[in-house]
Amino acid sequence: MGLEDLHHNFLTGKLEDVVQWARARSVWGATFGLACCAIEMMGTGAANFDLARFGMEIFRASPRQADLMIVAGRVSQKMAPVLRQVYDQMVEPKWVISMGVCASTGGMFNNYAIVQGVDQVVPVDVYAPGCPPGPETLIHAIVTLHTKIQTGEILQRRAETGRGAAVSVEAPPRLAPAGAPSVRLVTPSGAR
Repeated sequence: MGLEDLHHNFLTGKLEDVVQWARARSVWGATFGLACCAIEMMGTGAANFDLARFGMEIFRASPRQADLMIVAGRVSQKMAPVLRQVYDQMVEPKWVISMGVCASTGGMFNNYAIVQGVDQVVPVDVYAPGCPPGPETLIHAIVTLHTKIQTGEILQRRAETGRGAAVSVEAPPRLAPAGAPSVRLVTPSGAR
């Protein structure tokens, strides 16, 4: 048996692969909840969904201890400079998830006071759709981000263009808790 017969493992792996694997599994989020999406983000960290599975059980209040910003909710024009300041204080490499339609595009608030997409302020790596997106959608966005971090695609794109990965994820179907009654839509008689 020669060296060519050895499978790729921790002894034969590249140091870069090991670093990206560790980086993907040690993402700490900064709290930046701005509206109703923040409630869903808090619910994601609770026991029912358990972000500890992904090494993310602690949301950091200090940007210097975080490398992931989850922008949850609408961003006003007055909040945009604060958002950028928090982003600039985060350690490199840093990532951003835009959670909800308001953070991604301004949502239903198409006016002068709301930023029409947080990507105008900070580079966004993953967009989580929904109004508000459920914990399942946020977890899917986090897993997508972990995959992009481990492949190194985000860092390569950011070095080339200065922008984030801008990956959009599809919202998974909402799961009803075990034992929950089924919901049936009732319409008035004669309504179609």
